[in-house]
Amino acid sequence: MDGLFSDVILLFILSIAVTLLCNKLRLPVTVGFLLTGVLCGPYALGLVSDVKAIEHIADIGVAILLFTIGMELSGEALNRLKRPVFLGGTLQIGLTILIVTLFFLFYEKNDWQKGIFWGCLVALSSSAIVLQIMQTKGITNTPAGRLSLAILVFQDIMVAPMLLCVPLLSGDLKLSALDAALSIGKVAGILGSVLLLAHFFLNRLMESVMRTRTREILLTTTIGLCMGMALLTHWLGLSLSLGAFLAGLMLARSPYSMSVISGVLPYRDIFMSLFFISVGMMLDISFCMHHIWHILLVTSVFIVAKSFLTLPAVLVQGYPIKVAIIVSLSLAQVGEFAFVLAKQGMEANFFSPLAYQLFLATSVISMIITPGLILVAPRLGEFVQKRFGKTKEEAEAPVYERDDHLIIVGFGISGKHLAHVAKESNIPYVILEMNPETVKKNASTQPILHGDASQPVVLEHLGITKARIMAIVISDPSAVRAITTEARHMNPNLYIVARTRFVTEIAPLTRLGANVVISEEFESSIEVFNTVLSQYLVPRQDIDAFAAEIRQKNYRMIRRMTYTSSEKFDAIMSSIPDSSLQAMRINKESSLCGISLAESALRQKYGVTVVGLMRGGKTMAPVDPKLVFEPNDVTYLFAKKDKLFAVSPLFTGQKETEQRA
Repeated sequence: MDGLFSDVILLFILSIAVTLLCNKLRLPVTVGFLLTGVLCGPYALGLVSDVKAIEHIADIGVAILLFTIGMELSGEALNRLKRPVFLGGTLQIGLTILIVTLFFLFYEKNDWQKGIFWGCLVALSSSAIVLQIMQTKGITNTPAGRLSLAILVFQDIMVAPMLLCVPLLSGDLKLSALDAALSIGKVAGILGSVLLLAHFFLNRLMESVMRTRTREILLTTTIGLCMGMALLTHWLGLSLSLGAFLAGLMLARSPYSMSVISGVLPYRDIFMSLFFISVGMMLDISFCMHHIWHILLVTSVFIVAKSFLTLPAVLVQGYPIKVAIIVSLSLAQVGEFAFVLAKQGMEANFFSPLAYQLFLATSVISMIITPGLILVAPRLGEFVQKRFGKTKEEAEAPVYERDDHLIIVGFGISGKHLAHVAKESNIPYVILEMNPETVKKNASTQPILHGDASQPVVLEHLGITKARIMAIVISDPSAVRAITTEARHMNPNLYIVARTRFVTEIAPLTRLGANVVISEEFESSIEVFNTVLSQYLVPRQDIDAFAAEIRQKNYRMIRRMTYTSSEKFDAIMSSIPDSSLQAMRINKESSLCGISLAESALRQKYGVTVVGLMRGGKTMAPVDPKLVFEPNDVTYLFAKKDKLFAVSPLFTGQKETEQRA
């Protein structure tokens, strides 16, 4: 125990130094942990006395990672992944095994057994590395992220059959059809029973735990469920991570899922760091030094070949070549479960000692460069897609003929809400979505098209030059930037509203041409203090004034970051701080009905200027002071935001409280 404790302490101390150095060199933290493992492993400094114990601890990190991924999937999201899991996963693994087997039939003189084994090794990718990087970059919910997750889940499902195939291929195990059917039935029966029990009793268990209001009990219950399910699937011959993933899916249905996941995340990060370190320990430095060029050549061929073999699994589902390239490069490394498979292959004489070390070196190097591959994948995909030209679908797509319309890019929750209010408000709109299943599902009820909005030909079909507003509500940061740039280039007068996750994305998107960038991080902070102050019964006007002040400070900061020579603009804005143009409809209950603009004295009483009015679809600007207001008139008001808030009851007909300017 003392040896294991000192090993873990040494690993963490060394990882601090290595990861800080990697941070200086702008390398991902994952690379730092892998290099830490290489340095402290038995083939370098030999600082770790019990490598096996570290590997067992690292398995917990992989299980907890898959557990958190399962918890982040809603029922709707999982249902959407059903087709990519089985179609994409089957094609990716099946095509890889087929091509590798054909290669061995030609190269190894009909040694098809070794070909199938190596095909299984090549097909597996690293769930731990890919999903951890995608979570860090916030791209798990992008089309490429969802497809990568789907294929990785299918690979985890196929680990057990692959392990079973090794003794069958080597001739050490004879399995009858009856035995195979009984094994499959046992697995299905036990897993089905567990899922059924979880469906009926899990919520009751979590309610009992939450009533204790004890964080320690909640964490113990969470880890117990995660590891218990992982151990069960391991006992059935499946992977630990698959069981943890299923446990996460079960707990995701609980109303207390957010409390559960927040308690687990710190432990996941600690154990995942040990996993990456344990992978790095496998690399034999002396072997690498003597065969460096051979290893680099094999690794390059491996990455290119695996990427090409993964492409059809994405393209066949209707996604563009850019998404296919991102997914292919993201999955171009060797998977952690391939090491388990490789150990069985050594015992079955499918590996020579030299080939085994070559496999280990290729595996570790492919894992180390995975963050770089994921980073360059969007740029490479965009380059290839531009050179590839129009797809058949794009070439035959009809041009969207409406004028002054709204373009909605993305049909997730935000896109659906925006389309709903646009339809209710009689605003002409068109939706662009990259997921072909979503397009097919909504084609009968929505004006929805399939395509990549970063491509000029797609924007042209959407009528970009005649559109009034484009709302970009997708989760892929690189795609949002590319779409904003292209849309601004094609229509300088287009009003672009972009959604992003982080405040740091606001300034770059504004520089690229977005008129308004809505940060989920910033707006959620506004909503938090709105709710808190409301509970303390702070007056609504004061809360709105606080919100306006924070927004004003934020946007001034963004302007300073965006416009380097905007002194004149800042001077104008500083003279009319927190001012806005807003449309308000006059309800029939309003006291404004039947009186003229001059009689209303809106400017004198409320500090509000009427700059325009729309009646019967016709807009009048400027407004005649003698014009008498009528019900359903839409007025365009210019004033400070607090003044606009104060005058709104006058237009709605609610109890009016005069606020003197």
